[in-house]
Amino acid sequence: MFLRFNLFTILWALVILFLILTPGQQMPEVKDDYFLSIDKVAHIFVFMVLTFLMIVGFKKQHRYTNVSRKAVKSALLISGGYSLLLELMQLLSAERMVQFTDMVANLTGCFLGYFAFIAIYRL
Repeated sequence: MFLRFNLFTILWALVILFLILTPGQQMPEVKDDYFLSIDKVAHIFVFMVLTFLMIVGFKKQHRYTNVSRKAVKSALLISGGYSLLLELMQLLSAERMVQFTDMVANLTGCFLGYFAFIAIYRL
């Protein structure tokens, strides 16, 4: 039952893993003149969706009641930790580099995912 409600979250997390760890020369060139470039908007979007899916999946599953009760806190901690881990994993790649602004965009996306959940499910 846990997997049933969190399958989309797991698949989306794998998509993010693939996108972030793709070698730099295969990614389109992005001019990073200001914080809200297309690259940063993409980081915000993918982590917003991840956090939203995770909160929904955690709330809907009933096998692990503690996870269901603490869905928001758990999802924010897991998605935030995942975003930081992926940024740090880029240190292992010669073509990719860690950027503080990417980490900020990832964490911003995590919190926007929470606010999207509130906006949709509290209406």
